Amino acid sequence: MVYKDGVLLAADSQSTSAYVESRFERKVHPVTDHIAITTAGVVGDIQFILRLLRVEARLYEMGNGGVTTKSMVTLLSNVLHSNRYFPMITAMVIGGYDNGPQLYSIDPLGGIGQGEKYFATGSGSPLAMGVLESQYREDLSEKEAAELAKNAIGAAIQRDVYTGGRRIIIAVIDKNGYREIE
Repeated sequence: MVYKDGVLLAADSQSTSAYVESRFERKVHPVTDHIAITTAGVVGDIQFILRLLRVEARLYEMGNGGVTTKSMVTLLSNVLHSNRYFPMITAMVIGGYDNGPQLYSIDPLGGIGQGEKYFATGSGSPLAMGVLESQYREDLSEKEAAELAKNAIGAAIQRDVYTGGRRIIIAVIDKNGYREIE
């Protein structure tokens, strides 16, 4: 979600398919020092995409300076769209801070969602979205945004068997870059 001073990304830590694969899966990933991504979907597809984005970001930065959030979104959209006949099973939210907070969602076929102040993905997203819709405000402080994210994910954990894990990972991206908070 976008909050007063930046972008907050949060996720549970359970990876589930037909069974619980892991309760310690990382679903919030920094791509650069000012861009990060949340993930839902098939772990192998997600790992490939993350490796690709990180390498491309480094290559771009070496040749052109800093990479923007929008350029990472465009790259990811192009990669996913080029695989549309054999899609990577993933849904992602990309957040970044370049001259202000940026937030986008990307579906498995490369469709970009933008213009919203918050997104939710994954099996628990309908439950989390209910909490976000009822409590989100544009002037949230970092602490209030973190509490709202925790409550939204908590609602999903309580009511969706595919959501859970050992912890909730919360990260913020602001003018000082990416950092995780307790």
